[in-house]
Amino acid sequence: MNAQASRIAAEVDYARDGKQYGFLRLPFSTHESAYGWIPIPVICIRNGAGPRVLLVAGNHGDEYEGQIAVTKLARAIDPRKMSGRIVILPAANLPAALAGRRTSPLEPGERGNLNRAFPGDHRGSPTAMIAHYIDTVLLADTDYVFDFHSGGSSLLYIPSTEMKRAEDPAKTARMIELTKLFGAPISCIGITDIPDNLAVAARRRGLIHMGTELGGGGTTSLDALRILEAGLRRILHHVGILAADPGVGAPQPPRMMEVGGPDYYVYSPEDGVFEPLADLGDTVAGGQPAGAIHFPDNPAREPIVVPFLRDGLVVCKRVPARTKRGDCLFHLATDLDA
Repeated sequence: MNAQASRIAAEVDYARDGKQYGFLRLPFSTHESAYGWIPIPVICIRNGAGPRVLLVAGNHGDEYEGQIAVTKLARAIDPRKMSGRIVILPAANLPAALAGRRTSPLEPGERGNLNRAFPGDHRGSPTAMIAHYIDTVLLADTDYVFDFHSGGSSLLYIPSTEMKRAEDPAKTARMIELTKLFGAPISCIGITDIPDNLAVAARRRGLIHMGTELGGGGTTSLDALRILEAGLRRILHHVGILAADPGVGAPQPPRMMEVGGPDYYVYSPEDGVFEPLADLGDTVAGGQPAGAIHFPDNPAREPIVVPFLRDGLVVCKRVPARTKRGDCLFHLATDLDA
C-alpha cells in the first residue's frame, strides 16, 4: 500500500523558488462536509539548488516548543539569503494540534498517534494518510529531517536531542555532530526502536535525522524554546542552508548519553496518586525508590513503593499525579561509552 500515490494534494510547489504558505489537503468526508478536506499547514522556502531539509513539529499535538519555533523561523527567513530548500510542517498532525492532545481526536487510541503510524496508508485513516504522505512524498525528496518533540501533557524532560544509529557509520557520525551543534544539555543516542515512528522511517530511506525532547507538562518552557531556536539556526547553517547568525553563540557541549532497554523505564503498578521520590537531573541507583503510589480512596492501605531497575540519570518524569497501571513514571539515560 505504501507504494501507492498519496491522496493528499499540496497547495505549494516544492520546486518553486521563494516562500510559500499553503495547506496539504487531506480528503475527509463527514456528515457536515461531504467533499471536505483537513487543511494541514505547510511552508516551503526555496532558493535554487542546495541542501533539502524537512522540519516537523506538532507530530504530537500537545508538544508546543517545536510548533512555536518553526513558525517563527518561517516568518524570519528571507529566501534570497539562503541556499536550498526548507519544507516545514508546523502542525503535522493538525487534528491533534488543534485539540491540544498527543493523538488525533478523529481516531481512537494509538491509531491517532502520528509517531506510531509510519509508513502509513494512502487510503487509511487521516493519521495514516498523513504518515504516508510524509514518507512517500517529503522523505523521498529530502536530505535532512528534524523532528521536534517535547514531553507533552504527561511527561517532563530535561531538554535533549535524540537520534538513532544509522547503518552507515559516517551518517551516525554526522548525526552526532549535529546533536552536539544543537546545544541541548543532553544528547541521547537510542538503541531501541519503535518500528513505526518518523525516526525509523527516515533511517529506512538513509536520511540524516535528529529529534528532540524539550520540556513538556502541557506548557511551553522558555529555556527549552531558547535552546531550540538557537540550535535550529546552528544546524541549518551547518548543513549549508542559512548564513551564520551572529546573535547565536557557540553551543555548550552536551552530555552524550543513551537510553537502552526496558529497565531504563519505571511504570506504575496500579491506579492511584503518584508521589515522585526523585526529580529530573538526579543520579539514581538500581533498587532506589523511584516513587510511591498512594490510594486516597482507601486510606488504610499502605502505598506501593516502585524502585528504579538500574543506575542512571533521570531525564524524564511523569507530570500528572493521578496515574494508572502501565503509565510511565520515569525514564533514565546512561553515559555513552566512547
